[in-house]
Amino acid sequence: MSLASVGRIGASIDALPVILPVYFTLFGESVLFRTILGTKLDAATRGAVVAFQAEGDEPLSGTSWSVLLQGVASAVSDEDGHARAKSIPIGPWSGGTMDLRLVRIEATNISGRRFRIAGEGPQVELPEPPPL
Repeated sequence: MSLASVGRIGASIDALPVILPVYFTLFGESVLFRTILGTKLDAATRGAVVAFQAEGDEPLSGTSWSVLLQGVASAVSDEDGHARAKSIPIGPWSGGTMDLRLVRIEATNISGRRFRIAGEGPQVELPEPPPL
């Protein structure tokens, strides 16, 4: 998952399921992304159980991969953790001077799969995807 920079967060907003793209990075075994304070995504990720998915291609091996995790989303609030997390680049942000909140998803369940892109890559047995 460290090869991707865009993922999708699944959350409940106004009692309806939504899936939204976010720029993210890994921080230890957690996923970090930013949201704007006061938005529906901000409200939906305060102590909520969420799903997160990312995928990517490995052209040299002709394979693709997908990782899905579920966990609890919470704000990075302690000063030390927030300072370290802010130093990690998380994709482009065009939000200007808006108030941002850094969200951490601590994974409770992780699953993944790797599969061959049709007609590409060597015809060899594929290993299991590496853990986070």
